Amino acid sequence: MVAETERDGETWYECDSCGMLFDDRDDAKTHEANCDEEDPTYIQ
Repeated sequence: MVAETERDGETWYECDSCGMLFDDRDDAKTHEANCDEEDPTYIQ
């Protein structure tokens, strides 16, 4: 499930599995469907 959060006056969508933030809900849902539930190996 993707959580909606607000930071710096903007709405972000957070992967519940690894915590990665996205500015687009569809991108977050796509990521979460393929998430390995570990910390991202790349810079957000």
